[in-house]
Amino acid sequence: MLRNSSGAALRALAVVLALGVWLGIGSVGGVAQGQLSQVQTNDAAAFLPTTAESTRAAELTAQFVDTETLPALVVLEPAAGGQVSDEQVAAVQELAAGLGDLPLPEGTESGTWSRYLAADPVVAPSQDGQAILVIISLDGSAADQQLGEEGRVSTAFVSQLRTQLDEQLGATATSAGELGLHAWVTGPAGFVADLVTAFGGIDGVLLLVALGAVLVILVLVYRSPLLPLAVILTAVFALCLAGWVVYSLADADVIVLNGQSQGILSILVVGASVDYALLLVARYREELRHVEAPWTAMRRALRASLEPIAASAGTVVAGLLCLLLSDLASNRDLGPVAAIGIASAFLAVLTFLPALLLVGGGRARFWFWPRTPRPEPAAALALTQPAPTQPAATDAAEDVLLREHGPWMRLARWVGAHARPVWVMTTIALAIAAAFLPTLRADGTSQSDVFLTDVDAVAGEQVLADHFPAGAVQPANVIAPQDDLDAIVAAAQDVPGVDSVTPYTGASTGAPGAGAGQDPVVVDGSVRIDVATTAPSDSREAVDTVKALREAVHAVSPDALVGGAAAQTLDTNAASTSDLRTIVPAVLLVIVLILMLLLRSVTAAVVLLAANVLSFAASLGVAAIVFNHVLGFPGADPSVPLYAFVFLVALGVDYSIFLMTRVREESLKVGTRQGVVRGLAVTGGVITSAGVVLAATFAALGVIPLLFLAQLAFIVAFGVLLDTLVVRSLLVPAVVHRLGARAWWPGRMTRGQEEVHAEP
Repeated sequence: MLRNSSGAALRALAVVLALGVWLGIGSVGGVAQGQLSQVQTNDAAAFLPTTAESTRAAELTAQFVDTETLPALVVLEPAAGGQVSDEQVAAVQELAAGLGDLPLPEGTESGTWSRYLAADPVVAPSQDGQAILVIISLDGSAADQQLGEEGRVSTAFVSQLRTQLDEQLGATATSAGELGLHAWVTGPAGFVADLVTAFGGIDGVLLLVALGAVLVILVLVYRSPLLPLAVILTAVFALCLAGWVVYSLADADVIVLNGQSQGILSILVVGASVDYALLLVARYREELRHVEAPWTAMRRALRASLEPIAASAGTVVAGLLCLLLSDLASNRDLGPVAAIGIASAFLAVLTFLPALLLVGGGRARFWFWPRTPRPEPAAALALTQPAPTQPAATDAAEDVLLREHGPWMRLARWVGAHARPVWVMTTIALAIAAAFLPTLRADGTSQSDVFLTDVDAVAGEQVLADHFPAGAVQPANVIAPQDDLDAIVAAAQDVPGVDSVTPYTGASTGAPGAGAGQDPVVVDGSVRIDVATTAPSDSREAVDTVKALREAVHAVSPDALVGGAAAQTLDTNAASTSDLRTIVPAVLLVIVLILMLLLRSVTAAVVLLAANVLSFAASLGVAAIVFNHVLGFPGADPSVPLYAFVFLVALGVDYSIFLMTRVREESLKVGTRQGVVRGLAVTGGVITSAGVVLAATFAALGVIPLLFLAQLAFIVAFGVLLDTLVVRSLLVPAVVHRLGARAWWPGRMTRGQEEVHAEP
């Protein structure tokens, strides 16, 4: 009796300590999670490889100027059309002259915006006289600094600028005011501000949508008001741990976090936490039907669930860390950020959730109310006896499985009875969908296409392009030997899509073409030539122009470097395409090795990987149809297929791991073919629930109005459902059933194993 009391006290102490530690993590991590946006970096140029031509050109370009700038462009035009009046030009000039004297936002440092302006604003009416352009040059080195709680300097400035336009001119995109002007704030600073605003939904709306969807699904799955709350709490605490670690590393400049990575982190942590929790809770519920003490049931559940959950988490982490092989810093940094999220989910599910479910001691079954599981010794005996020596136990086990997992038991029997046609037909269906994969357009998009809602920067860019040479604001920069200047100017002028070619003379930032006709600046024997494109620098047309410009320039000056915003996009797309060729084989190799170690089989590992790769190809094929012909998307970023591959193959293998570890466990008792039937019957409900939950959480990314996240949300959500409902439920069980004991080659289960139910 004393020993039992001592053991109960130790168990209670362990539960209290575990919950106490996690409460501490939650209190610190919750604050860090809310501050992640303060350590974001969304500058695309910072993610380029150091060897990229645009990166090397940017380093040399910086030598020609005292201060790097981030332009904010205000474009205005009369609301009624026609010519701009002198009165309107004078009013805009007065506003522009006073921008530097505006006080910084309340609650931040004292002073005016002049400290963050690299030059006086320049007002330039268009040549057609129908618009006015105001060029405001923010100090590039300070634009990314944090300005109190107002966010980055660039974002706070654009926000105040838009407010000032409305107050002084009464001019906004929707209100013309007394002067009869419409105004838009665009340019690089405008796009950054609108991008930050779009990512702002990650902190609140995205998590609320994801957790709300998960809660509804869990209530339907568990038919219990309490158990879903335990699972949701586990996901929240896992997110707090991940947020704490990521914030600390990003604040110390160990890793770089952007808005895209933060959104994916949140979704991954919630989805993985719920997936692992579903598996553990299902096994715990099963053990509660075999034993009386919840502590004993949890110990058995942890022992049985540890291997598949650890293998699943390890597979995803290993796949994500393969992103470290990327040439792009944005991809490299997503790897450890997401891996931290998966590790946090793993720790929370195996420590916090068990402790929470054991609150109440011997009465801990209350979590499952009103469907509280009770011990059934007969069921335990039937399911643990090997069928070859206990025919009666086999019949009893079949009855138990049919009663507890009726629909899935019937499906498992049907798949076993029709293994060959099932795997053949599902393979053909997936192959047909995969045939549309080559039609997926993933060669990049214009920056204006990134937003799925109307934003000021996109509308302003269109107005800018109607009245000004849009590419002159952020021209391509050619750095070349001084002796090649004339040849480069001549070659660049002949490139289609080039509006003007101007050697850099050191003139202050001003209207397009400022400084023309003066002597060029020479730095270490090199000159800089600014090449303005007819299309905006962040458009696909400008990227194509810069690609042709590079070919023309390199033909006359092999040592010349072409940089600028469009060149950075060109290099980013090229690096993303190269990453696919590098990272995809690495991910496949890592996953197949993990599967071989887990399942002690080469055959089973290859089958699982091949099935999931086929599922991935089918998902991209369906996505191509939906994106091209249903939603009419303009294209996709080259990183979309890469991210989709890493997530879908790594996460999709999860469900096959959950299935096959149970099939292997059952096969040791009853043989492979009957083990497939039992494994599918027992895991069918929980894995399907996990797949639906993960699909719902990834679908929540669609609430962020950005093209990349919407496309990734669809591909991963659809692909997870395809893996769950088709690959894991039909294709994999049918193939393994057909292979029989050969599925475990070269493991010991293939040698001399006698199948219980030989296939006809």
